[in-house]
Amino acid sequence: MQFAYDDVKSTIAILNFMKVLHVYRTYFPDTQGGLEEVIRQICRNTQIHGVESRVFCLSAAGQSVIAREEAQVHRFHKTWEVASCGVSLSALSGFKELVAWADIVHYHFPWPFADLLHLLAQVKKPTVVTYHSDIVRQQGLLKLYRPLMRQFLGQVDCIVATSPNYAANSEELIRFADKVEVIPIGLDEASYPTAQDEATEAIKSRCGEGFFLFIGVLRYYKGLHILLEAIQNTELRVVIAGFGPIENALREQAQQLGLANLQFLGYVSDEEKVALIQLATAIVFPSHLRSEAFGVTLLEGAMLAKPLITTEIGTGTSYVNRDGETGLVVAPADVQALRQAMLQLAMDAPLAERMGAAARQRYLALFTGQRMGENYVGVYRKLLADPETAGD
Repeated sequence: MQFAYDDVKSTIAILNFMKVLHVYRTYFPDTQGGLEEVIRQICRNTQIHGVESRVFCLSAAGQSVIAREEAQVHRFHKTWEVASCGVSLSALSGFKELVAWADIVHYHFPWPFADLLHLLAQVKKPTVVTYHSDIVRQQGLLKLYRPLMRQFLGQVDCIVATSPNYAANSEELIRFADKVEVIPIGLDEASYPTAQDEATEAIKSRCGEGFFLFIGVLRYYKGLHILLEAIQNTELRVVIAGFGPIENALREQAQQLGLANLQFLGYVSDEEKVALIQLATAIVFPSHLRSEAFGVTLLEGAMLAKPLITTEIGTGTSYVNRDGETGLVVAPADVQALRQAMLQLAMDAPLAERMGAAARQRYLALFTGQRMGENYVGVYRKLLADPETAGD
């Protein structure tokens, strides 16, 4: 590989200032998921190191530029979407302009259209991919996409896995192990609001306290249908915050099971989310498929000293949540095991408190936004300093 940066520009970038383009199919304010939050946290926590960030994404709202605290967001018109893959027929020229602006191009995988953009634009800048998840569900389409995917992953300079678990268990990450680095997701506590008394009381009057809390996009791999079965004919109370493709199916299931101990809240603000976590007994995260690579909600719960309940699916969820220490880990899709874990924490308040405190300590040791930001800046600087890294 060739590196063609001007010496002065390279020195400035390495020592002080870098421009990083993040590439993903969607971003705030259009959508509010865990991956969007990860991008926000990377942008926010690299700013202090002299990194200016922009985000390239698609939007049904059409082309626009939005100035946010953490980054300038460049939205391009989404022409259509197939199997959660947004496509734009008009974004290539805008993508090329943003690549020309950037020192580093930082892709967030999976998004097959980004692979295509990278190849069509013949990107020669240093490149990073944060590998958030294997493609699990669309196995038929994966067979068609795999050649493009492997060509793309083969060309980029660095692939970041979000946990050592995923790096060790993903077929694709193992295939490209020579360029894989592990940087766990981190959250900046200062980026979350404090729940004011009024907001907390509003949530308490609506939901009470001492419930089990799930927060996230309601998707097929989240295992929520298993959670609903687990609380049937029990006094365990569950609050589900968020919305998504399977919401109607879950509501129908809840009605069929006669669940009076379940509440769907839909969208909640950040302040409401903090209040919900503080009022909860524990975070329950029953994802049963490898599409769940990490679980940002688990970090949010750990940050606020709540015990965690997860399943063992060989991904980052078991890196965040250590069984018997920060919470409980059960077999995936096991209704009885999930129920017993919830009952154990509900009936043993001192155990829940000890596990919550341990979760907080693990967050401080491994998952702060500052730590993540420093690690990404280290990768960026390494790529800019490496004469083997391609550049324009």
